Amino acid sequence: MPDTPNNNDFLKPKGDYKNLVAYKKAECIYDMTCFFVEHYLPKFGDRTVDQMVQAARSGKQNIVEGNEAGTTSMETAIKLINVAKASLKEVQADYEDYLRTHKMVIWDMSNPKFVNARQWCKEHNQPEDFIRVCNLRDSETVANVALIMLHQTDYLLRKLIDKFKADFLEKGGIREQMSTARREWRDKHK
Repeated sequence: MPDTPNNNDFLKPKGDYKNLVAYKKAECIYDMTCFFVEHYLPKFGDRTVDQMVQAARSGKQNIVEGNEAGTTSMETAIKLINVAKASLKEVQADYEDYLRTHKMVIWDMSNPKFVNARQWCKEHNQPEDFIRVCNLRDSETVANVALIMLHQTDYLLRKLIDKFKADFLEKGGIREQMSTARREWRDKHK
């Protein structure tokens, strides 16, 4: 008798993190941030450079780790995705600080530049697209595009956390899944 789908497959991988749109956007943010600090911030004497790059990297890397941890621990996955969100919020604050302290405009939703850039960001998830645009724009535009990407990524990460929570409610944690699988195996092999 062929095996029917059951709870014996309790160590299912969560999927390739590279396919997550949130990861793709976080990768763009990281590359844009590296570009931004290289071109617009002082090279020496400013901790902001290291802080921004490390926070952007942390956002990207915690998506990877959180997605992978979800195979065995939804709790860890949710915590790590939340760490990614927090790290990217730190980067967001740095871009906002830059714009404010340089007396530049933070685009709001009524600004046509915001509307156009938001649509463009929705349609693009490749770092090279963003670097190409960064090379053609001023620091105010680059920072505002980064802010738009950060908002979009935050939204996607909230949705990912909601998905992990729903998976946990539906399937339980790894211990519950292992116990269920063991009971099913014993019942089948009596």
